[in-house]
Amino acid sequence: MPAMRLGGFVIHGNNRETLGDCLDSLLSVCDEVVAVDSCSTDGSAEIVRSRGVRSVVLPWHGYGAARQAAARELANCDYLFFLDSDERLAPEAAEAIAGWRRSNPHLPHYLLPRRDWVQFPSRSFVLRTEWHVRLVRRDAATWKPEMIVHEALPRRPAARLRAPIEHRFMTSTEELEAKQDWYALLWAVQAHASGRRPGRAWLARPVHVLRNCVLKGGLLRGGLAAVEAAWAVSRYHARKHHYLRRLQAGEFRELVRAYADGRLAELFAARERYRTALAAPA
Repeated sequence: MPAMRLGGFVIHGNNRETLGDCLDSLLSVCDEVVAVDSCSTDGSAEIVRSRGVRSVVLPWHGYGAARQAAARELANCDYLFFLDSDERLAPEAAEAIAGWRRSNPHLPHYLLPRRDWVQFPSRSFVLRTEWHVRLVRRDAATWKPEMIVHEALPRRPAARLRAPIEHRFMTSTEELEAKQDWYALLWAVQAHASGRRPGRAWLARPVHVLRNCVLKGGLLRGGLAAVEAAWAVSRYHARKHHYLRRLQAGEFRELVRAYADGRLAELFAARERYRTALAAPA
């Protein structure tokens, strides 16, 4: 039986500060690595070239299109492993993945623990650890362009693999909130197209603060800074349903039409035009 081939990929834009460590992690465990470059301008492309990694330039149309492109480039691999550009493997993870490869894996999905680091000027700590699908059997890598946000692959049989990922999650609450507001709107556009009904936005924030600070242990590790971070994170979950309710009331028609027609370049180009609407109170 031929040895299993593991292909790795990362999607990146202007991520010069963290991309090198991410690529080194992928290269340490994968037979082949591809970097999908969403038209970076900060020298990230040079970092990719310096590692000898194959680069595919693709204008940003969302996670689904980028991951689909990466899977297509790695068509000769049995499994795919991916990291975000602000992630790297913990020291013990490479051996865990090597052991997983030797075990003749067969399931469609394997979940790895990701430690979300908050790196404020005053202190650094892990806000939470969550399990995410990061190893995908090639035939289960069914990403599509309409999967514009992180919530992508359908659920399939899965197992957990203790190969920790270190994630540079937050360096400031303002930067995180600005990014999450836009992706909350994109989530709502996708959810609206599927007929989903909005939940209780007012309840989302305290529920997620409690989850991250108490159930996930963030308060013990970060103190009051963890509460500040968890409150910023909870904004995303509240805004998702706030925007979905506004979409159902007839707002953001341009985005709804662009998504329905598959005009994803136009959808993402509209971000600046909606900056004021995104900043409006929920």
